[in-house]
Amino acid sequence: MPVQKLPFFTQMETGDCYTMELYHDHANQRLRMDDYRGNIKKAIDRALAIAKEQGFTKVILKARNEDLSAALGQGFMLEGILSKYFKGNDAYCMAFYLTDERRTSDFWVKEDMVIQDVTRVSRPNASQQIPDGYILRSATKKDAQELAKLYGAIFETYPTPMNDERYIKKVMEEGTIFSVIEYEGTIVSAASAEVNEMYHNAEITDCATIPQHRKHGFMKVLISALEQELFRKNIYCSYSLARSLSMGMNAVFHQLGYEYGGRLTKNCNIWDKYEDMNIWGKDLSLK
Repeated sequence: MPVQKLPFFTQMETGDCYTMELYHDHANQRLRMDDYRGNIKKAIDRALAIAKEQGFTKVILKARNEDLSAALGQGFMLEGILSKYFKGNDAYCMAFYLTDERRTSDFWVKEDMVIQDVTRVSRPNASQQIPDGYILRSATKKDAQELAKLYGAIFETYPTPMNDERYIKKVMEEGTIFSVIEYEGTIVSAASAEVNEMYHNAEITDCATIPQHRKHGFMKVLISALEQELFRKNIYCSYSLARSLSMGMNAVFHQLGYEYGGRLTKNCNIWDKYEDMNIWGKDLSLK
């Protein structure tokens, strides 16, 4: 029987003068260079060779400042900046495309208009409150099944298998924290923060609300709760990737004080197509 490829897995690749951590993401047809040290040019050469062997259409690199020129020289392009990602130092989001189709955005001008409209939205002085009957709390592994049901009902496709309770339990064990809002004993809204302990940052992700409960602005409540927990953990770099066509989620991050940091072309498969994703970052130490 043929060997079936896992949809995603992490691989440590070591050469004679470099070491890097690669994330094989077959579900999204991309190879991520999540970490590296040593000779960046030779590491990139090897990553590109692997990408071609595996049929990936995009290679992603979070480059340090001192490696920016080398990455550009290897054919990568700068798509955005994650402020203070590496223990207070910026990460440069670089991409190498292996097909014209993956490189070409279908909605770039419309997405520019979304950003222009979002930045005109006022930032409220008061924090968002939840109505009577709703409960805000942190999630535990006991909530994994219900969270999987929530994500499965909302997203037709998603970059990670959030409709699988085993996967949710796994990421919780690895340090991801979830905040949820309940109504009559049922989780109706959720968001998470994927914590990177090595570099002291966290990605706000997995934001979802059941449609009939979306009028209350729950995402601002959930993200604010996650930020408070990150602050307690001495994690000050908070960032997120928002669908570039989503006025709502981009407005949420702008209103919460996040700064726009660029756009990643056809970054991941959400719902029914590859979508461009906007980078939003916030320094939680600036109270």
